[in-house]
Amino acid sequence: MKLTDNDNADSADELQKQARHWVRLLSSDEIKSWDYQAFRRWLAMSESHQAAFDEAKQRWDVLKSAVGELLHTRPEVAAYHHKKMAGPDKGRRVFIGAAVGMAALAGIAVVRSPFDLGSVLEGWNADYQTATGEQKTVDVTQSVQVTLNTQTRLRKQTLNENIVGLELVSGEAAINVAGKGGAFAISAGTGRCTVNAGQFEMRYLDGKVRVACIEGVVQVAHPAGLRTLQARQQAVYSATAISDVNGVDVESVNAWRKGELLFHEIRLTDAITEINRYRSGRVVLLNSAAGNRLVSGRFSVTSLDLALSQLQLTFDLHARELPGGLLFLS
Repeated sequence: MKLTDNDNADSADELQKQARHWVRLLSSDEIKSWDYQAFRRWLAMSESHQAAFDEAKQRWDVLKSAVGELLHTRPEVAAYHHKKMAGPDKGRRVFIGAAVGMAALAGIAVVRSPFDLGSVLEGWNADYQTATGEQKTVDVTQSVQVTLNTQTRLRKQTLNENIVGLELVSGEAAINVAGKGGAFAISAGTGRCTVNAGQFEMRYLDGKVRVACIEGVVQVAHPAGLRTLQARQQAVYSATAISDVNGVDVESVNAWRKGELLFHEIRLTDAITEINRYRSGRVVLLNSAAGNRLVSGRFSVTSLDLALSQLQLTFDLHARELPGGLLFLS
């Protein structure tokens, strides 16, 4: 299928078909620089084009998550992956379609392309972004400073060419508002946080947003209710619900700013998911029983291979390394 700058979708179905084409291409290792430029031109044609692509990408993300669960719980699926890695298609990521069998799904889910979809899209839908393992501090305005954690994307919200807020597209950010320029707002998902002066952190992953107030007062507005956070308090919300106000351990919330991962009795599966946010490549846990065991510890983000070795010994796991940073624990 070839798309040109003059392509115009006659229907929503046709637009979705084009969007799925771009998801397939951007997720493969066959994309060339001119393909990416053509994609950017297609995306800029109308708001409908961008909306169609956002929907297609969201479905892709949901499917990848489901495939990850298969690798954790289905030994036969994991075995298929090993077979694929050893076969002639090694290194290729194939688009996951509705008609593809479950074994084929797992066979492609953890193979990273040099043009990984998440990395490619950072440039077009974010004003500030960080790569895997990167942290960055930016002065958004004279009174607002933001520190982005790994794999984080932020978009500016402007009014009359002035920055009046931010949107956390995904990831984790620490926000410091000095209180000189009036109220500042940051949205994520279906919620919006407003602060006049103070420090707080927002984490938006897997459809859930955690807002933790470090200093000052943060107002959290959500369709399901309003929450006022004082220092050392937090609230968590999804697309449809928001929690009550609860206390929060500031040391744990701030650990990433010190280059640390701090785990306190969380499942090994969740610990590995967090490690994958900071580490190039991919760690795949194939031992479902070990995945439910609890992990506590403090690990440096600069020594994640050492952390993985410790986890391997603690939970008696067998490790197998593959090219591209892939590590299987079984």
